[in-house]
Amino acid sequence: MNTSLKSKQIAIYGAGALGTILGAYLTKAGLNVDLINRNKSHVQGFKKNGAQVKGTVNFKIQVKALLPNEISKKYDIVFLMTKQLDNENIVSYIQNFMVEDGIICTTQNGIPELSVASIIGEEKTIGCAIAWGATMLGNGVCELTSTPDSLTFSIGSPGKNNQNKVNEVKNILEQMGPAIIEDNFMGARWSKLLINASFSGMSTVLGCTFGEAAQNKASRKCILHVIKECIDVADKANINIERVQGKDIRRLLNYNNNIKKAISYHMIPLLIKKHAKLKASMLQDIENKKPTEVDAINGIVSKYGHKYNIETPYNDMIIKIIHDIEKGTLSTGFKNLTFFNF
Repeated sequence: MNTSLKSKQIAIYGAGALGTILGAYLTKAGLNVDLINRNKSHVQGFKKNGAQVKGTVNFKIQVKALLPNEISKKYDIVFLMTKQLDNENIVSYIQNFMVEDGIICTTQNGIPELSVASIIGEEKTIGCAIAWGATMLGNGVCELTSTPDSLTFSIGSPGKNNQNKVNEVKNILEQMGPAIIEDNFMGARWSKLLINASFSGMSTVLGCTFGEAAQNKASRKCILHVIKECIDVADKANINIERVQGKDIRRLLNYNNNIKKAISYHMIPLLIKKHAKLKASMLQDIENKKPTEVDAINGIVSKYGHKYNIETPYNDMIIKIIHDIEKGTLSTGFKNLTFFNF
């Protein structure tokens, strides 16, 4: 490890499931990391028992944890891991605790770099797409649901003058797993958006894991339709979808005839195998009676579709169903597949 990294003041703001595991790995590597979360019980769990990582990897480590109102220093790098629902207020608050040349690396779903950069500037904004998943089990306890060989990160920035900062973020994240600096970061973001829109969207509607959604024949067809809509919209917007952990999603799952469609359909369970146990963060929000980020995930696909005159009925239906579940007029379950009989 570059010894200069150990002198960096790092914060994980919104240390939920993903943030807990990232914070545990970085702390284990000897970095100076604060895990910040507004959930008092979760923070108390950290302070009492440390961060406990279970699932495909198991370890426990004492971490530094605090509430947002307990921040008393300035950070070089802040990993923003909250939901996008209140970015304006959260980013405005965080910037008060950044050193002069500090940066925010947003790992949020969708395409959050635009909202972050609008507040702190492009030169202080870095984006990171996380390719693995986790589930909160309890206060300070999280389950890593992806296999250890899938702990990868894709990094990029809307700014042109912060390459040194991008390299710093890369070096930090590589204390956990491979981190790739993407020349085509929008393409990398769209790859993650495609996965979230299809697997997170459908598994939330159904109330199940990624693997269970992929195994059911009817829901697998819906997943494939969602992916196709994402690819069609990206193509029309001239976005070149990047590979996901070495897999060319567009080549494997795009289709223009029934034979290729059948092949793509049968490949879906194989492609998601390493993440079969993953429970979508949107589903975790539903279970905890919190609002979801569906408008920042499937909603982005729908908005792009509207802009480029590409119909997105499957993404649109996922949005409607999840909002109805949030309102309490629907519940999760495979019965919701009947809404996709277009």
